[in-house]
Amino acid sequence: MTDPTSLIGELVFDTGPLSHFAEAGWLSVLRSVAGDTPVVIPEVVAGELRRGAGSHQHLQLVLNAPWIQHRVLDSPEEISAYGHFASLLVSGNRNAGEAAVLAYASIHRGTAVIDDRVDRRAAHAAGVSCRGTLALLCDAIRAGLLTLPLVEQLADHLLETHYRLPFPSGGFAEWAAKNDLF
Repeated sequence: MTDPTSLIGELVFDTGPLSHFAEAGWLSVLRSVAGDTPVVIPEVVAGELRRGAGSHQHLQLVLNAPWIQHRVLDSPEEISAYGHFASLLVSGNRNAGEAAVLAYASIHRGTAVIDDRVDRRAAHAAGVSCRGTLALLCDAIRAGLLTLPLVEQLADHLLETHYRLPFPSGGFAEWAAKNDLF
């Protein structure tokens, strides 16, 4: 279990968590959880957000957030890492953001914030530090940054945005306790 203040390097976010937190009105919680840790999105993720912003206005909140830094993968090392993760994860137009997140985190020794199990397996296999969004929230509860009732409400709001979580509405506390997350 990780204390949010001990995460490795920058927090490198994928599109999903940012999109759903913004849609649910909870984007600022991610800023609070990050604290002084820089939050980064690769340009591939920013592109995904821009493409959706016309029909999903909440995505513009993510793009305009001054605490989220945009990074282009352009060094030979970054491009090579992206090629590696893309070969494992990208299918058609899917998972390019996840591949970019893992590539950036691997080269810059950051912590990838991704929720998809396949992507996390790829991160672990490559030795890339990664955390799921729910794990970050549980870390923040343990560190006293957030309260259980607040995160229960937040989780229910994420479910209302159709975010795939491993429990039903009202089930966060039971799920977290069952998985020994606090």
